Amino acid sequence: MSIDATTDRTTSPENSTTPSKPHITWQDSYSQAHIAIEALSSILQSIPPSLSKSETPAFSLLHDPETADLISQRLRHPDSGAGDDNLCRWLYDTFQTSQPDLHLVVLRFLPIIAGAYLSRVTLHKPLAGFEAILLALYANETTSRNGQPVTVSIPDLSHSSIYHETKQTSKNSATELNLAVISPSLEPHGNVRSTRRARIVGIALELYYSKISQIPVGSKIDFCEFCRIWSGHDGTELESPGSTQGKEIEGEILEKKTEVKRGRISLPWELLQPVLRILGHCLMGPNKDKELYEAACAASRSLYTRALHDINSNAILATRSLLKLVKLAAESNDDIDHTEITFTNVITI
Repeated sequence: MSIDATTDRTTSPENSTTPSKPHITWQDSYSQAHIAIEALSSILQSIPPSLSKSETPAFSLLHDPETADLISQRLRHPDSGAGDDNLCRWLYDTFQTSQPDLHLVVLRFLPIIAGAYLSRVTLHKPLAGFEAILLALYANETTSRNGQPVTVSIPDLSHSSIYHETKQTSKNSATELNLAVISPSLEPHGNVRSTRRARIVGIALELYYSKISQIPVGSKIDFCEFCRIWSGHDGTELESPGSTQGKEIEGEILEKKTEVKRGRISLPWELLQPVLRILGHCLMGPNKDKELYEAACAASRSLYTRALHDINSNAILATRSLLKLVKLAAESNDDIDHTEITFTNVITI
C-alpha cells in the first residue's frame, strides 16, 4: 500500500464529499494490518519495531525474515497445531479478514502448516488449530469457485486440422473440444475426515499456487523440503545436474534419510497434482534463485523415486517430465540465439 493511498483515506469532510475521492473509513488494509501486527506481537513478544512503523505493514509482515523465522519455529514445534494454539488462531483470524495482502501472509506459512499437519496426523495428536486454517483456505476457494470444477478445453485430435486437407468426411466440420478437468467440483466441509484430508489440503495448495508469484522464496524452499519428507525418499539414487548433495558429509546425509523416512505420507493424485504444479514453478519460474532451484530438483527426484516405488503411472509420467525440464535447463546454453541466421561457406548435403 502506497503513501498516496493512505493519504486518500482521510476522514475530513472535503474528501468525504468529493466525487472522485469517496469516503473510506480506517477499517482498511492499513489499519487491519496494524491490528494483526499488534495481535501477533502479543503472541511472539519479539516483533521488530519496524513493522509497526512501516507505511506498508502487510507487505513488511510478509517479507520480514526475522518474523518469518519466529513463526516458522513456533509452527514446527512438536506441540503446535492444537485447538488452543494462539498462533494458529491468529493465522485463522488473519485469513478471515477481507484483505488480500493479509491472505498472502497466511499462505506464506502454508507449506509448514500442511507439512507439519500431514506428517503428524498418523500420531493421533490434537491438530484442530492446523485443521481450522486448512478448512478456512478450502472454504475460501470453494466460495470463489462457486463449487464449480476447473476445466480446460483440449482440441479433439481425431478431427482433421483446418490447416490440412483430408479425404475423410465428418458430420461436423468444426473442431470439437474436449473438457479436461484440472480440479473437480468442491463441496463445503465443516471438518476434516480421513477421506477428505488429501482433498482439503490439495485445494489449499491450489490456492497457494494461484498466488505463488507473490510468495517469498523462503516459503517455496520450505515447501520443497516437505515434498522430500512426504515422499519418504531422499532422491540420492538419481543424479542431479548441478546438485550440491554429493558434497555433503555422510552424517548429514544419514540424518536427512532418517527424517525423510519418518515423514512419509500417502500421496494420492488429488494431493500430488498441486504439489507438482508448485514444483514446476519453482523449477521454471521467471525469478531464478539457486537455492530454490536446487531444492526443487531434490524434491522432484524424491517424488520420482517414490512414484517408481509405488508403480504409479500418472506420478511417474509427471515427475519424470519435471526431471526432463531439469535436464534440458542444465544442458541449455543461454548464449546461443536460435533465431539468429548463421553464415558459413560449408555446404552440408
